[in-house]
Amino acid sequence: MTLLAPDPAPESAPDPTVAVGAPPTVRDSRDGDVAAIHGIYAFHVLHGLASFEEQPPAVDEMARRRAAVIAAGYPHLVAELDGAVVGYSYASAYRPRPAYRFTIENSVYVQDGLRGRGVGRALLGALIDRCEAGPWRQMIAVIGDTGNEPSIGLHAAFGFRRVGTLQAVGFKFGRWVDSVLMQRALGSGEGTDPG
Repeated sequence: MTLLAPDPAPESAPDPTVAVGAPPTVRDSRDGDVAAIHGIYAFHVLHGLASFEEQPPAVDEMARRRAAVIAAGYPHLVAELDGAVVGYSYASAYRPRPAYRFTIENSVYVQDGLRGRGVGRALLGALIDRCEAGPWRQMIAVIGDTGNEPSIGLHAAFGFRRVGTLQAVGFKFGRWVDSVLMQRALGSGEGTDPG
C-alpha cells in the first residue's frame, strides 16, 4: 500500500460554506462517512499523485477497504468541519510478513480546497496518538511524488525523517513519479522489545 497524503492541490478558492478558522474535529470513521471518503479519494486519484491508482474505486470498494482496516485493528479516522467530513486518515500494515507486524504505514487525504486549514495536521496528529497507544513501534510514510512538499513538510513537522526516495517507480499523467519514504518511531520505538 502507498501513503495517501495531501497532494499539492490546484489553486482554488476556500469553500465559502466552511467558517474560516474553525478547527477540525477528528473522530473514528463510521459507515455513513464512506460516500464522503470516496469523494475525497476520487479527487486525488483523478487529479493528484498521492495515489498511484488511476481510476477511483467504487463506493462499495472503499467501504470494503475501510472495513478491512478496522477488522485488522488499525485506526480509521475522519476530520470534520461544521459537521462535514473533509478528510480522513488510517493506518495499515506496512508489509504482510510477520516480522513487520510492529511497523505500520499511514495514509492521509484532505478535501480539495482546504489546504492550510489544519485538516491534515489534525488527522496525522490524531493518527499518531492512536497508533502510539497500540503495539506498533514504527510508522512509515510512502509519499507519492518528490514535489509533494505539503505532505513532506507535514510529516517532517511530526518528526518523520526522510529515509529514501524510490525513483521513477510509478507512471501517471504521462510522466514517471518517485515515492518519498519517511519514517518515525512510535512510543519507545526500537528502544525496547515489543511486548
